Amino acid sequence: MILDDQDVTEEWIVRVDGKEYGPANVETLREWKGEGRVLPANEARRVDSELWTSAGEIPGLFNSGTVPRVHVSPPPQRPIPPRSLGQILADSFRIYARGFLQFFSLTLLLLLPSVCAQLTAMWMQNRQAANADLRVVAAGGFAFLMFIFSMAMWPVYVAGIQIITTEIIAERRTGFFVAINDAVRFWPRVAALCIVVYGVFFLLIVFGFLIAAMIVAGSSSVFMILLALALLGLQVWMFGRFFANVLFWQQFAVLENAGVIDSLRESRNLARNGRELPWFQRPLWRGVFIASLWFALVLAIALLSEWATLQHSFNELMTTQDPQTLLQKLSESQQAHGFDALSFALGILQKILQPLIGIAFVLLYLDSRKER
Repeated sequence: MILDDQDVTEEWIVRVDGKEYGPANVETLREWKGEGRVLPANEARRVDSELWTSAGEIPGLFNSGTVPRVHVSPPPQRPIPPRSLGQILADSFRIYARGFLQFFSLTLLLLLPSVCAQLTAMWMQNRQAANADLRVVAAGGFAFLMFIFSMAMWPVYVAGIQIITTEIIAERRTGFFVAINDAVRFWPRVAALCIVVYGVFFLLIVFGFLIAAMIVAGSSSVFMILLALALLGLQVWMFGRFFANVLFWQQFAVLENAGVIDSLRESRNLARNGRELPWFQRPLWRGVFIASLWFALVLAIALLSEWATLQHSFNELMTTQDPQTLLQKLSESQQAHGFDALSFALGILQKILQPLIGIAFVLLYLDSRKER
């Protein structure tokens, strides 16, 4: 069988007994095959892809000696329709259940430092109420270090979700530490993208608060109110526009091994793809719906955890006439509010369920790529 130039120049990574070898082209792989170092069952992937397949599927490697046969074109197949939103959600839970231990272990990278920081902060508040000493200062430093460690682990967490999800979809069981090792390689790129994406979102939120302050300060001026409303509309438009552009940045950065600029550009192109489809089948609106479901869940958890505080604040607001007295009562109530086990447990539950949103976007990304 004669190979074309593309098959010869393609380079592959081969995984044998958990170790990766390469990159190597087909000629080198043939030598390894002759030495018995590569078997058809060994895992392999292209250098420019993160999706693993088997060495037996590499063109021209194990099928180079087969007798040529007359090629018969198969009958045309109907394209597989993309998953519906219900199927994406159901498959997300199924994948989460299959890889629960891996996703939970990945979550612990963020959860444990966060819990340590929160418990230390609560201990510091109690100690400061009594007397401040060197232990309080040391505890403050420890809480700060835990916060920094949690932030540093976020890119690994993001990349790990993409890798573990795709491995489960491909019916491969990759070990947790192997997945973490692969995720660490993407840390610089994902960290840079996190700074860009989350930084822009933060600035847009600050812009919204400034508009709210403008409305309060200029409440007596009709012109200022109209100007603030116009700026608020601009802020909402910018927020939605940017959200659409970065819908799939995580998937392109990890699964497609794209650079920072390429990830943002390809994410924008994919999100705007499918304009010939009904609006509810387009990647953008499907992504908006999935994100809205997650934000609704987060809001419900937050309201449930703070329900007693909100109810008390509402009662004080309805019964107290003097604004200064109201602020004083609310401040005293906040200071007297000790450790809330329900709020703490619900916060942990949210962290444990958080991989679901990442899994859902991986499924949406894979479906959207098929439609391009």
